[in-house]
Amino acid sequence: MKKIVAVFDGLKYSKSTRDYAIQIAGENKAHLVGLFLEDHLYHSYKVYELISEEGGISPGKQKKYLDADKKMRDKAVADFESACQKEGVTFTVRRNREVASQALLQESIYADLVVMGTHETFSNRKEKVPTRFVRDILPSIQCPVLLVSAHYRPFNKIVLLFDGEPSSVFAIKMFSYMLPALKEHPAEVLTVKPMGHSLHLPDNKLMKEFMKRHFPKAMYKITKGIPEIEIINFLKEEKQYPLIVLGAYRRGTVSRWFRESMADVLMKDTRLPVFIAH
Repeated sequence: MKKIVAVFDGLKYSKSTRDYAIQIAGENKAHLVGLFLEDHLYHSYKVYELISEEGGISPGKQKKYLDADKKMRDKAVADFESACQKEGVTFTVRRNREVASQALLQESIYADLVVMGTHETFSNRKEKVPTRFVRDILPSIQCPVLLVSAHYRPFNKIVLLFDGEPSSVFAIKMFSYMLPALKEHPAEVLTVKPMGHSLHLPDNKLMKEFMKRHFPKAMYKITKGIPEIEIINFLKEEKQYPLIVLGAYRRGTVSRWFRESMADVLMKDTRLPVFIAH
């Protein structure tokens, strides 16, 4: 049984992350860990809200806010437990009070997959997607990750981004190994080639031989242009609601496609779930 870790901020609880994680765990008969990152330096209140009329921090106000935060976090945990029980998913709850980024990276070493919202900040800041927390975590995470939006919508298709680079094939392999039940959904391989190049699939014979063993019914779409533009256009015209499989995210990776900006574009311009393996 595989281990899936779903990442939560109990002060800004994401039911979308909950629902995607339960869907994935349920379909693949995996064990789901609800990781609630409760960084001891992160609270729902601002420091200035603790100032008393006489000046200085008011212990009474601080206790009131801390109690409210605890109730909010407890409520989030209870909701996660209830949802897992309702869907018959085996689960564990872990509440970690270490620095959020360090705790998540440590957990990822021992996880098969991490499910995380693209909107998570684990701070009081309001940020655009993808947030600084997400951008900082992805290059160092130690297992594949499924990034999801703040709005849950069940996916019914798989789009596999392929540019002929090893990183894109590796991502497809990991997706196939990790989430075999999802291969029941229709699959399409999308390739964008530079202008002036042929419309032949890179490593055509090898790729199709490989795909025959993993996604035997997959369709192929090959087009030309700038990947960041053509991929988004393709997804905007897609009538189904796909999950996207993407290759490496590491900074400095030499690749025509799967550099950091490709993942950023997908997170920013679509609300689709994105599977990344580097």
